[in-house]
Amino acid sequence: HLATSLPLPSERDHLRPRIDLIVFMIDIKSKYSLKNVEASLAHVDASFFLGKVCFLVTGVGRVNACSIETNTVCKLGEAYCSPVLFCELELEGIRVTTAQRLLRMLQICAGHIPGVSALSFVSLMRNSDDD
Repeated sequence: HLATSLPLPSERDHLRPRIDLIVFMIDIKSKYSLKNVEASLAHVDASFFLGKVCFLVTGVGRVNACSIETNTVCKLGEAYCSPVLFCELELEGIRVTTAQRLLRMLQICAGHIPGVSALSFVSLMRNSDDD
């Protein structure tokens, strides 16, 4: 399910499926994109930041067209203890790889991978990023 911003409308709460993973998409070429994500973050329950939120930064292949510094987004990920994935959606190989990573994260967050919790997964990702 896609939403352009949060909070989600409450009139359909009873029809909404359980939310296992929230992916905030940030277009690195648009400052509005970052502002929209920052405003939406206030509407996410704090418990989701324990492994059920990630930031997906698109448009990173065009460094000269960037309106947002990658460091700004990395700091956002650190502040919310959430992973940051960078991709270029225009390149099929990277798009497919990114989709596979997101699907795997969703499987973990939904509890479909025995022995791996969303929290332990994020912990593993953070340790590999720090090396």
